[in-house]
Amino acid sequence: MIVFDLECLNGHTFEGWFDDKKDLENQQALGLLQCPVCETASVEQKLSRICIRTSCAPSNQAQQSLRANQEVLAEFTEKITEYVEKNYEDVGPSFTKEALRMHYGATEHRNIRGTTTKEEEKVLTKEGVPVVKIPFIKKENEDLN
Repeated sequence: MIVFDLECLNGHTFEGWFDDKKDLENQQALGLLQCPVCETASVEQKLSRICIRTSCAPSNQAQQSLRANQEVLAEFTEKITEYVEKNYEDVGPSFTKEALRMHYGATEHRNIRGTTTKEEEKVLTKEGVPVVKIPFIKKENEDLN
């Protein structure tokens, strides 16, 4: 298996796993590749960033840069968590039931969040219910299960 960086015509970037380069080209030719964000089939391979590991320790500047990147990522993750907590109703383990009810028009559409099992995720996918999984970082004094 090989991972290629891909980009759609709308600028969304994502990864694709393929058997080899020929597999990527075959899927492109058949129109099987789709952007997971906008679902366009106009997808091209993007140059991948290369990482070279050296035997020497990273420089002080590299360590500072890594720490800065980690801080930015932590802040971004915190903002996403805050947004979802403020704007989505927590339905807990009833997520699948509520999502299916909204999907089939039994209840009004609203922003919800909650938990699912792997089996419930399969049901939602099979029924065509759009779901985005966002991992949350457990806060101190919080029991998620």
